[in-house]
Amino acid sequence: MAKTATIRARIEPELKQEVENLFKKLGISTTEAIVMFYRQVKLRKGLPFNVVVPNKTTERVFKDTDANKNLIRCETVDDMFEKLGM
Repeated sequence: MAKTATIRARIEPELKQEVENLFKKLGISTTEAIVMFYRQVKLRKGLPFNVVVPNKTTERVFKDTDANKNLIRCETVDDMFEKLGM
């Protein structure tokens, strides 16, 4: 089938650049990524990922992490498991 349909969207320039850099590292073009997204939506009959609104706990953790607060740092995997009580 001939590719004749066009998609246009406005997006923040910084987001566009960051994502296009990731596509480049993956060896795909923006067009190829969009086609993959559309094919996955068609295949799954919906978005190919979960879309959820974070709960209050998750929002708090996101804010704390962004602010570099309430973090537990681990030096090794063993250290992490020890701190988790495992």
